[in-house]
Amino acid sequence: MAAGFLEQEGLAASYRSMAPSERAQDLIAAGQAHIVQSAVSMSWLALERGERDLPVHFAQINCRDGFFLVARRRPVRFEWKLLEGATVLADHASQPLAMLRYALHRQGVDWGKIRALDRGEPDAMSAAFRRGEGDYVHLQGPAAQQLEHDGVGCVVAAVGDAMPPLAFSSLTASRSFLHTPEAAAFLRAYARARRWVRSSPASEVAARLASFFPGIAREALQAAIARYQKLGCWEGGIAIVRALYEQALEVFLHAGTVTKRWDYHDVAVELPEPAG
Repeated sequence: MAAGFLEQEGLAASYRSMAPSERAQDLIAAGQAHIVQSAVSMSWLALERGERDLPVHFAQINCRDGFFLVARRRPVRFEWKLLEGATVLADHASQPLAMLRYALHRQGVDWGKIRALDRGEPDAMSAAFRRGEGDYVHLQGPAAQQLEHDGVGCVVAAVGDAMPPLAFSSLTASRSFLHTPEAAAFLRAYARARRWVRSSPASEVAARLASFFPGIAREALQAAIARYQKLGCWEGGIAIVRALYEQALEVFLHAGTVTKRWDYHDVAVELPEPAG
């Protein structure tokens, strides 16, 4: 939307953020949305609860965890082991927490030696850190970069650097919608947008996206985009490939939040890459 790719495909689209109480499958089933940002893990959790006839994940957004650690003070040299004995304001939503714990496991860090506090939604976490709580806070960009911009802390690590690529965020829709001309046009626009956001100067991307991030300094937004580009969040095609799906499943099996290896076809579809 920000760079005009949907408009170039003849699509008029509206956008809004989901409320914390809303679920992708409910919005799609009710006809309130054609496409919703979600994650394959959200479907596993629904399947674990016995829900069926779920929307299908059809396009990858980012193939790296998008969270950062912000330290109150910059260490001479950051090592993940520094978290042992520290207080961390950790995002306790299912995917962020599972990913953080898996990343720390990969880095040989004992989760039991960390004082992980739950301060609710990201805005509340940022506010708690600003009040002086915690040695570290665990936030997505650009919230993490905004804290650094304001001199409250220093971004010292990206969780995505501490673990393999995987299926992190994705787009979901009904299976019937994916057979429409509108879906084909959306996929062409989305593929172009992914190429644009990973290859354009971060300053250009930030300028286009600024209106979607009220209250965020342009410098903080640009820093977050540049870091995501370096991290490789938007590398590869738009398809949710099996290897990324299986690696994400490993994370949730390690966390104990899923009890079986849910089949790819229960959750996702690997569409061909749009031409052009």
